[in-house]
Amino acid sequence: MKTRLRTAMVFALLGAVGAVSAAAPPPPADAAAFARCLAGIRGDAARQGIPGEAFDRLTADLQPDMSVLPLLDAQPEFTTPLWDYLAGLVDEQRVTDGRAMLAEHRDLLARVAAQHGVDAETVVAVWGVESDYGRISGKRPLRVSLATLACNGRRQPFFRGEFLALLKLLHAGDLRDPGLTGSWAGAFGHTQFMPSTYARIAVDFDGDGRRDLVDSIPDALASTAHYLARAGWRTGQPWGYEVRLPAGFAIAQAGRTNRRPVSDWAARGIVRVDGGALPAGDTRAAVIAPTGATGPAFLVLRNYDAIYSYNAAESYALAIALLADRLRGGTGLVAAWPTDDPGLSRAQRRELQTLLVARGHDIGEVDGMIGTATRRAIQAEQRRLGLSPDDGRAGRRILDALQAGR
Repeated sequence: MKTRLRTAMVFALLGAVGAVSAAAPPPPADAAAFARCLAGIRGDAARQGIPGEAFDRLTADLQPDMSVLPLLDAQPEFTTPLWDYLAGLVDEQRVTDGRAMLAEHRDLLARVAAQHGVDAETVVAVWGVESDYGRISGKRPLRVSLATLACNGRRQPFFRGEFLALLKLLHAGDLRDPGLTGSWAGAFGHTQFMPSTYARIAVDFDGDGRRDLVDSIPDALASTAHYLARAGWRTGQPWGYEVRLPAGFAIAQAGRTNRRPVSDWAARGIVRVDGGALPAGDTRAAVIAPTGATGPAFLVLRNYDAIYSYNAAESYALAIALLADRLRGGTGLVAAWPTDDPGLSRAQRRELQTLLVARGHDIGEVDGMIGTATRRAIQAEQRRLGLSPDDGRAGRRILDALQAGR
């Protein structure tokens, strides 16, 4: 839907749990080159129906923000261990808040499900992962970020299209605030649509004549369901199940695109971990084992692909699917991740920060966000305790050690 770039908000929702690293400084801005680039885009805008006057008005104040360029290669879906990623996104706090959203918006979600065929729990799970139910939607000026990426970096044609789509939405009046903010990559609103996806998929569900995914919860949730329906969602079908792999399972058979009839997987010894029955008939499914044969494994159906299309990353799709299961009353994964240092929930990260402050580390606010100062403090404690690796990662091992007063 929004390419692999669009979940920049997940970085904030996760609390930036990666190890200490020295990010390369952004290149210096070239104002003259930026101006020439915008002049070139002006012609494309005119061909897409944006008058020159409107283009000039919407771009006159723009200056490049080169700090977005290093973020192109720092997406958490691909740089964060899966057990860290899921520990922060599918924690008790997000489950509790999600169930509250289900209750508060019960009638709205019922109408969305009736019109688009997507269950309330899945829609709310997307909302929770994308913006923590509207609490975190991004602080970067969208016009600035997209204009910068349209003129610099390795994906300029893609971002030029997104920049033009944003200008068209502003010119048409779907969006009214030129100072609109979002992620560094241009995703915005309650469920973080990229501008081109907004233009194609967004719906006016509250009936006010505008498709407003920023200030209208009805429009945002209905648009999310509309996207999933367009992506092939099958009403009444689950996304999949946690399964147990048989001894000797050839891991090469796993993979989202290696689809076989469920009956074939059952004949190979695949069973649900909860003892439930696999779907009958010739329904096609795939087995995924994202951390190998010793970690949790899943049998995934067509609806998993619809979720995956929202942001093409296995970790992201699992976060949505597993959170939706928890919102339905599920108890979470049965199998353990193959690590002796599991990830931390946001509450546990705040506890870790509190313990670091008590030991004299200046990390700033205790907020569950594992930024540079917190990672450096963790690294110092890892070295003091002789823990290896001393990578600044916020995991259970360092939390347990500090809780024990070591």
